[in-house]
Amino acid sequence: MNMRERQRANQSHVTEFIILGFSDYPDLRILFFMVFLCIYLVTLMGNLTILTLIYIDSHLHTPMYFFLCNLAILDVCFSSCTIPKMLSIFLMDNKRISFVGCMTQLYLLMSFTCVEFFLLTAMAFDRYVAICNPLRYLIVMNKRVCALLSGTAWVVGYLNVLPHVVLISHYSFCGHNIINHFFCDYTTILKISCSDRSVLKLLGRTLNLGLTATSLVFILTSYSHIFSSILKMQSVKGRSKAFSTCSSHLIVVCMYSGTAFFVYLRPGSNNASLIVKLFDALYGTLIPMLNPIIYSLRNKDIKAALKKGMEGRTGG
Repeated sequence: MNMRERQRANQSHVTEFIILGFSDYPDLRILFFMVFLCIYLVTLMGNLTILTLIYIDSHLHTPMYFFLCNLAILDVCFSSCTIPKMLSIFLMDNKRISFVGCMTQLYLLMSFTCVEFFLLTAMAFDRYVAICNPLRYLIVMNKRVCALLSGTAWVVGYLNVLPHVVLISHYSFCGHNIINHFFCDYTTILKISCSDRSVLKLLGRTLNLGLTATSLVFILTSYSHIFSSILKMQSVKGRSKAFSTCSSHLIVVCMYSGTAFFVYLRPGSNNASLIVKLFDALYGTLIPMLNPIIYSLRNKDIKAALKKGMEGRTGG
């Protein structure tokens, strides 16, 4: 009985968490601050540029760029969820975060990860219709369908992680409030809890992996049909254009899914190493930065709109 009372007393003191970051490497704080600040600024500039170009150029008001807008908004939200707090840790050594703030960051971070998977799936369907059934493309991918696909991605992404965060927010931590990471990472928080984690582990294996696997199967199936249709094209120019419109999306899918599986499926350990923490941090910051760069460099329409905008600004 005394032990239980002591445990409850310890639990009541966990009103905030301490995010360690790179506490073991104080000499690198300024370097990491500059690196992640540059990443954040490039992320904001790149994604906001894509949003602006798509908004002002009527030629880009198509389903493909509608989904790209959603991806750009998501990337801004994703990076803004973690980087500002990381920067305050590096610059001001502000390691404290409230319990509610930590749970909110955890929820948003997990939600944005799920939404991105579902958005990439919707974009794969868009490319499938555009290449395999081009004559019916604008009929199938009308405004209602596009809004339904993007809305479903956002709603399902938010609802999918809700049970995880609700459960973990009611867990006992027995006074343990040290998060050996850069942000409120799901696996790290789970490790410091002293409650039974079997329900959350089962939920993660069934719900999360099930939805992720379904999305990847759908994407792979779509691209098998896409490549089959491209290879049947007689025109070399048409084949090249089709490959060009799909390559950017496929690169992002491979990059995102590969790093996501490494982060969430690697064997767990109680003490995250410097390399693991840095990889997780870069995973959550570099991909939102690289997405607009990949789509801009490999997309003639985006480059044309950018050139047109710059010429118009110079001419004005």
